[in-house]
Amino acid sequence: MKLNEFKLERFFAKYEFKAPYLMCCSDCEAFTVQEILDLEPGAGNSLKAHWLGYTESQGSPALRTEISKLYSKVNPDEILVHSGAEEAIFSFMNVALNPGDHVIVQFPYYQSLYEVARAIGCEISEWKLQQGNRGWELDLDYLKQAIRGNTKAIVINSPHNPTGYLISHSEFEAVIEIAREKNLLLFSDEVYKYLEYAESDRLPWACDVYENAVSLGVMSKSFGLPGLRIGWVATRNREIYTAMAAFKDYTTICNSAPSEFLAEVALRNKKQVLERNLGLIKSNLELLDDFFLRYDSLFIWNRPKAGPIAFPKLNLDKNGEDICTDLVDKKGVLILPGTYYDFGDSYFRLGYGRKNLKACLERFEEYVKENLL
Repeated sequence: MKLNEFKLERFFAKYEFKAPYLMCCSDCEAFTVQEILDLEPGAGNSLKAHWLGYTESQGSPALRTEISKLYSKVNPDEILVHSGAEEAIFSFMNVALNPGDHVIVQFPYYQSLYEVARAIGCEISEWKLQQGNRGWELDLDYLKQAIRGNTKAIVINSPHNPTGYLISHSEFEAVIEIAREKNLLLFSDEVYKYLEYAESDRLPWACDVYENAVSLGVMSKSFGLPGLRIGWVATRNREIYTAMAAFKDYTTICNSAPSEFLAEVALRNKKQVLERNLGLIKSNLELLDDFFLRYDSLFIWNRPKAGPIAFPKLNLDKNGEDICTDLVDKKGVLILPGTYYDFGDSYFRLGYGRKNLKACLERFEEYVKENLL
């Protein structure tokens, strides 16, 4: 298998730890170890006494039990813990797909959600979100028409990276119905679940409603713990689960024992963790609403429905990637050009899950006044 360079990650490797104002991050404000230990009495002493040997390759029983509580129909033996979401994506694609298989992937997408399948030799169809008058729109007719005789899987991501689009309940039910009718695998990237602005908009986990769905979760995004490198899949498809568990023997084998422990503590206290992150996101979203209202002639503000990221559009006859590069050079503010999603140079990704958004936005506004008006 020969993988193309991961463009977005190479971009971040260049700027992420040098630019002082990161305004395109896809995660929430990270917790410290102490903040997680303070969530429950005795956690600090338990961590000090925690065994630093190899862990069970599927993930510790205690952690899988906590993860399984997120679901309604999945038990701990149907949870497979990985080192972050990326390993889980790589593992699924390798065990589920073969050269010549056809895969339909929601677009724009995080590159690995299609790149691994492409490298395997699969045919890829992009199920593209459309720019509508009121933001992003999803074309279900395209999905139905895109299915071929060799279609093996549908890959969706909701809440969506980078747009913040949230599939509606009716759309989700239609996707499940289409997948079930054709007996297709459904890989559902749900790493931003629990960051819906309206709880009534939250969808069930795909694996809870469809027996051939594989749901992807991670501690990095909604839970604000990317440094733990803990992700997982949940599925009731035993064949896929068993194959992924065996494939993991050739990647990480097992996970970090301290990371599993801290993830377990965070999940036991998920209400407090998620309320903090969602509160920060909603507060920052108000700042963005005000900003884009002031500069509505320069930008199309595709207001997201969930998560800590958005994908606005430049309403200018200028190269978006050039603007992003100029912005970080002049003001130290990093935003992500839409070209890194293969979505043209008019869009850019904004991240607003961190505490310093106000300072970032102030410097961004300075740039706008000096260079775009």
